[in-house]
This record gives sequence, structure tokens and C-alpha cells, in this order.
Amino acid sequence: MAPALACTRVTRDANGAETPRIEAPVVDRLVMQVVLDGAHDVFISGAQVPGIRIERTRLMRGERYQRTLKSEWGLSLHLEAQAGPETRRYLLDFGYTPEALNNNLDLLGIDLAAIDALILSHGHYDHMGGLLGFLARHRDAMREDLRLYLGGEDAFCYRHAPAGNGAFADAGVLDRRALAAARVRPVLSEAPLAIDRHAFTTGAIPRAGIERVLPNTFVEFGVRDGAGCDPALYRNHHFTPAELSGQPQPDQHLHEHATCFHVRGRGLVVITSCGHAGIINSVRRARQVSGAEKVYALAGGFHLAPAPDDYLARVMAELKALDVQHVFPMHCSGANFLEAAKREIPQALVLCTTGSRFTFEA
Repeated sequence: MAPALACTRVTRDANGAETPRIEAPVVDRLVMQVVLDGAHDVFISGAQVPGIRIERTRLMRGERYQRTLKSEWGLSLHLEAQAGPETRRYLLDFGYTPEALNNNLDLLGIDLAAIDALILSHGHYDHMGGLLGFLARHRDAMREDLRLYLGGEDAFCYRHAPAGNGAFADAGVLDRRALAAARVRPVLSEAPLAIDRHAFTTGAIPRAGIERVLPNTFVEFGVRDGAGCDPALYRNHHFTPAELSGQPQPDQHLHEHATCFHVRGRGLVVITSCGHAGIINSVRRARQVSGAEKVYALAGGFHLAPAPDDYLARVMAELKALDVQHVFPMHCSGANFLEAAKREIPQALVLCTTGSRFTFEA
């Protein structure tokens, strides 16, 4: 089945600024399964939240009692959305290692042959490290016309981690040649995009508020050794001489995107994965491009672990003003965010762990 992609139109806000808009699909049901996160808590509360069914994966039983879910620094989510008689399934991000990802997919009983498409939030290794090993093991069982949705060319850049004294260590690269060898077709879009009449992406997220990209990796713009990102393929970015020098620059995640669903009668579910562009910016962008105002849930990594106290306090104040009904912090959100959420928005906070499964229904 060919992918159903909604056309993007452009509107203008009250200040005359252009805002891309799409006809965001509406689903009747969304199931979000945490395939891989930083911890597996077998004692985590199974308490229910009105309007959301919460299921926790405890220890394995029967013949599998000697195996357990693996957790690591990374994130992977299985998403199943139903609209009328149609159901679509996606795997969003792939954790740090294929060993942990493949182990958990097996134990959770996820039908990989039924996956309709793959989505990558951005080009960090803790979100893409398991991808090629996952494909090596499972590609032949999956649909032939397998697509990988990405926010833009930025996902293919070489990335580097500071190693001290001005030196850098290799932090990985997503190689187009490896995807081609695995018969996976990348679909890049800096504009918002509707996928299969079920999901939609925000496209590039403007940095319009108080949030900034907190320190993380460095990025290298350019192509070498057959891999990397091509500055000529970016849509609306004017590169500086420093950025074009081939030397690592602070990573701004120019085209990291959020994956979203509009659940009928509930509102938007916005999944930030890492949220380097800012969780407030991500939510506002999802509302702008979809035209839906109500945000039912914000989920994923919020990248607030390295946030200074004053910065976190400002983000929390903005989050409270957005009136998001449910908040599901994962991955890089940080113990500091969890403590602040318990104090500031306890009624909205839903704890997550590897194996947790959340169902949103109209």
C-alpha cells in the first residue's frame, strides 16, 4: 500500500508569520508501548488514569522466566493507531543497541510483520543505534515497501561527543547506503507530514520561546567517505562559514521532529522522543500545524536532565500554562524534571518504564 501523505498548506498567524498547516488525521484509538527506556521497574504502580488504560510488564512467566526486559540509555516506542476499520503500526526510534531492542520486541510479542512504517526522531545514537541490527534480524519478515520517516537532512549528519581538551569522539552517523542495502526508503520532510491517515509529524520545530537547545553533541555538516549530510539539501538554512568548515559545531538539531496523534474526543498526543528543540516549542508546533488546541498527552524524552534549576522552573511554568492533561516523561527527561512534576503537576504525571503500555481511546 502506498503511503498516504497529506499536503501542506501555508497560513499566516496574527503577526503575519507563515505557519505550515496540514489536515491532521484523527484516530479513535492509540496504543503506546514503551519497548525500550532507561529502566524496567517490576514494582511500578499499575494505578489507572481516567481515560487511559495502563498496563505494566512485570517479570516473564512460564518458559520465559529466565529472561527479562533489557533497559539502556535510549528510547524505542511501538505505536498502534486505529481510525475506523483501519489500523496502522509504527516503530518510533530504536534504542542504543540492537541486542536490547530485539530482546524486548521478542518478549513483548510485537508482530514486526505488521509494522507499516518506521520513524526516527533525530540522528542521535541512543535513538538509532539499534536500527541496523534490528533490520538485519527482522527485515525479511517485514513489508517490502518499508519506509523510514525522518524530519530532515540533519538526521544524516556525522555527530561527535566532546572528549576533553578540545578533542572529539565519534558519536555515530546514519548511513544512507546501509538503509538502501536493507531496502528501506527514507522519507524526509522539514514540513509537517501526515502518515497513512493516522499519524503526523511536526516537521522542523521553530525556537520561538524561552527554550534553547541544552548542551549535547556536536554536529558536522558535509559529506565525507560516502556518508554525512549535504548542506545543499536543506530547505531554509543559511550555513555560516564555521558550519561549512567541516569542523564540529554545537548541535542545534535543526530538523528534529515530534510524532503526533489526534485522538478523537481527547486531543493531541505529542511524542517528543528527546525534545532538544524544547517541549513547549514542540507542543506549540503540533497545535499550530494541526489546528487542534487541546493537548491530551505529552510523552517521551524532554532533555531536561542537564537543565539548570532556573531554566527548569521557567519550562515548568510554561508547561502548566499549556494545560497538558497527562505528562509521560521518559529517557532524558531527568530526575530533576520528575521531582518538579511531582511537586508542580502531580495530577498530570504518569510514570513510565520499559514495557509499559498506554491506551488512549475516544
